[in-house]
Amino acid sequence: WCLTLDIGTLFSFPRRWLNLQEYQSKKLMQESGVAVQRFYVADSASEALEAAKRLNAKEIVLKAQILAGGRGKGVFDSGLKGGVHLTKDPAVVGELANKMLGFNLTTKQTPKDGVKVKTVMVAEALDITRETYFAILMDRACNGPVMVGSPQGGMDIEEVAASSPELIFKEVIDIFEGVQDVQALRMAANLGFKGPLQRQAADQIKRLYDLFLKVDATQVEVNPLGETPEGQVVCFDAKISFDDNAEFRQKAVFAMDDMTESDPTETAAAKWDLKYIGLDGNIACFVNGAGLAMATCDIIDLHGGKPANFLDLGGGVQERQVYEAFKLLTADPKVEAILVNIFGGIVNCAIIANGITKACRELELKVPLVVRLEGTNVHEAKRILTESGLPITAAENLDDAAKKAVAAIHK
Repeated sequence: WCLTLDIGTLFSFPRRWLNLQEYQSKKLMQESGVAVQRFYVADSASEALEAAKRLNAKEIVLKAQILAGGRGKGVFDSGLKGGVHLTKDPAVVGELANKMLGFNLTTKQTPKDGVKVKTVMVAEALDITRETYFAILMDRACNGPVMVGSPQGGMDIEEVAASSPELIFKEVIDIFEGVQDVQALRMAANLGFKGPLQRQAADQIKRLYDLFLKVDATQVEVNPLGETPEGQVVCFDAKISFDDNAEFRQKAVFAMDDMTESDPTETAAAKWDLKYIGLDGNIACFVNGAGLAMATCDIIDLHGGKPANFLDLGGGVQERQVYEAFKLLTADPKVEAILVNIFGGIVNCAIIANGITKACRELELKVPLVVRLEGTNVHEAKRILTESGLPITAAENLDDAAKKAVAAIHK
């Protein structure tokens, strides 16, 4: 039993590479029998109007579909305020959609110019008498999935954990046995569901776990899992994170990936199986292995420099990937030096060296290049670099490499 998880660690997740819009997550939930609001998707004002009429609901909620948070308080460049609107009149849905679709919505999480809205979700608005929080996630400390819940939903769960830790409930799930009835009922009770609603909530919890397994998720978070005046337990909003390693067997899910709001450099890197995250510094990092990449960023910072990126080449890198990585790094106008730090275990250092020399020549590298190589075939790699005649600065170790890279931009 591993119920002593630190809540800060529990909710610190790795970067999510697969991006799904809200309606896509709701569709996946619907397919697994999870209770969600009735909804339609529209990409024109006329479609939104027709969807609102088809819903035949007492009240309708219209939501702009972008990946960034804070939609409700966002502003469109059409002048419309708010990316989430409630109305009882279907005609108003068409008018609002006309001011959303094709316009940029700016929120606290979007770039300065906002994100263009191409799709809206038209959904049945339901009253909520009570909001709870529920999530299922993979946890390393427990070597498997964990359920986390709180009777205080509809708010930042980290705030609840900090102010009222006694209101955070956890259940470790045996990956072989799945969620047991007694666990689901206990979690439902801890969330504050009573009477028939407790059994209904337990059923939703088990269905959410089925979805978690079915799509190879690393996290399914429902906030809020709400209770309506009519006695329904409904998942009003959800976030689903996926295991990238499952892409080969989750083709339908990964085909829904919305890359339009992703950083174009990160998208280009992903095509070559490179893990790239842009940072604010001016020393580009070219490293194999996530741990070594983080250490490289740290030691650059230690010596007074600032890393321009996090770039993990991975283990099975080939010459073409090295070339494409250099292409991405040199395209960043902030980059004033490049530090290559390779520890060749699976990676053949000679492949890296050949890729570096090819990239330097073809891209006509203009910034200082510091290279530290260790491991498999390193002597051959060093020979290739030395005989290339290129202005490459060799480093003995990571500390030496970081010092030389920082010094190179201060010359």
